[in-house]
Amino acid sequence: MKDKELLVAEGVVREYLLPRQSLLSSRPKMRALDGVSLRLGKGESFGIVGESGCGKSTLARTVMGLEPPQNGRILFQGEDLYAISPEKLKSLRRGMQMVFQDPYGSLNPRHTIGRSIAEPLSLQENQTAEETSTLVGETLEEVGLEASDASKYPHEFSGGQRQRIALARALITRPAMIVADEPVSALDVSVQAQVLNLMLDLRERHQLAYLFISHDLSIVRHMTENVAVMFAGRIVEQGPTQDLFEDPSHPYTRDLLQAVPKPIPGKVRMNRSEPVPFQESDPISENLNGCPIVFDVPKQLPFARRVLHNSSHLRTMLIQSGNPPVILQEIRPRPTTEWISSLYQGLPVSIYSRKMNLIKH
Repeated sequence: MKDKELLVAEGVVREYLLPRQSLLSSRPKMRALDGVSLRLGKGESFGIVGESGCGKSTLARTVMGLEPPQNGRILFQGEDLYAISPEKLKSLRRGMQMVFQDPYGSLNPRHTIGRSIAEPLSLQENQTAEETSTLVGETLEEVGLEASDASKYPHEFSGGQRQRIALARALITRPAMIVADEPVSALDVSVQAQVLNLMLDLRERHQLAYLFISHDLSIVRHMTENVAVMFAGRIVEQGPTQDLFEDPSHPYTRDLLQAVPKPIPGKVRMNRSEPVPFQESDPISENLNGCPIVFDVPKQLPFARRVLHNSSHLRTMLIQSGNPPVILQEIRPRPTTEWISSLYQGLPVSIYSRKMNLIKH
């Protein structure tokens, strides 16, 4: 199995220093990634889902070798990205590329798209201008554009076409893995389907592996084979996409799936119990080794503080020690309605800022 593993993340921790609260106080830390572990096989499509601020984009930058973790390691093609020489890292970067959320902001408006697409080829030696021009034209045609479009500028294209250009730039080095961070969230729904189908075609044609990051659960279900659910910098549940969507084990995953509108004619939506109020007296910093959603667990379940964060390779992530063990999946903590709704509306809510304040330590 190990010879088929393309990307391995083991116990990745990423922290950021925050401003001092006073002149004499030390700078607090905010832990964006807290012991994240995952494995991506060759040609596999792996999804990362979670609310805004849970650490998805931080994980993407860390995986790409852009932000070093304070602990843990990232292995790509068997090499530790943060333990190898700059020359070796430069060579490995040809095999990994990234597609960003904003198709216009990721392109230099002063450069032709031909120049932007060819830029990753600067890492390769002995590449003539003629060979580069030919490869750019072929790659543009591969994503559904014309080779003659290489002389145009980004403002001359629509949003969907710009994202095709971004895909062409990622594809130009013939990578083994593409990290797609919300690649279609800025596009119209009709255009989203075209870009997603193109990504599926490119994956089949080039045996690409995708690390697909999105808050849109329906897209992740369509695009991926395995998926991980993130909350507060941790992976709380992980498993095959179909199994996780049809039979989620973790209470947070169940609530995310229940929050997705299901417009079924003639069927009344099941009533949900009242959400558990956010408890200011339950700081996450006191429970770093326990359940990351302990502040949403009802007060009558104090043992949740002692629940261990089990292996990320198990779909049931949180288990209480004991004989027999008690699986936390039987508990249904309820995030607030505003919190869940914000995941799909993209709007900041007060509970998010309160959660971030509590996670400082």
